[in-house]
Amino acid sequence: MKFPPHFALLFLITIIAFNFKFSESAESLSKSTNSTKPDHPLPLISLKIKSNENDSTCGFTVSISTSCSFVSYTRDRISLAFGDAYGNQVYVPRLDDPSSRTFERCSTDTFQINGPCTYDVCYVYLYRRGYDGWMPGTVQIYGSSTRTATFYYNTFIPRNVWYGFNYCSDVSNNVNKY
Repeated sequence: MKFPPHFALLFLITIIAFNFKFSESAESLSKSTNSTKPDHPLPLISLKIKSNENDSTCGFTVSISTSCSFVSYTRDRISLAFGDAYGNQVYVPRLDDPSSRTFERCSTDTFQINGPCTYDVCYVYLYRRGYDGWMPGTVQIYGSSTRTATFYYNTFIPRNVWYGFNYCSDVSNNVNKY
């Protein structure tokens, strides 16, 4: 059976278009599965707080900036948890101090925290309890034996949920397994 000449051209164009669309889809899938660092914080349904009673103690400095587009200050209770990819976790049940007006608009608050020693910090979560609202800008964590870790929030923290970043290679297992 002989096909008209325009049919062969149409067939060739269809094959090229199909290959182009397929390679575009594969590239898109590859980009979405290889993305390791989300550019915005995400909620964490459940954070298991690890008991730190028998761990060695290291000092950390945590600096948290508060956005300038926020109410003058918050009276909300702010908790912090951060850690490494090996299950080491530092938990601070309450950072705020309403009497000192912690977390005022356009300010940076610095905290000296003692907790279990960690390797490089790869996750941080904030928890807010209250009704004022709060928008942190950045969270920086310094440790004597770790590299500085900086996390960019620039968004309101939802109420009653752990909210943050997890850049650990196997974060879902490491954050919740202890």
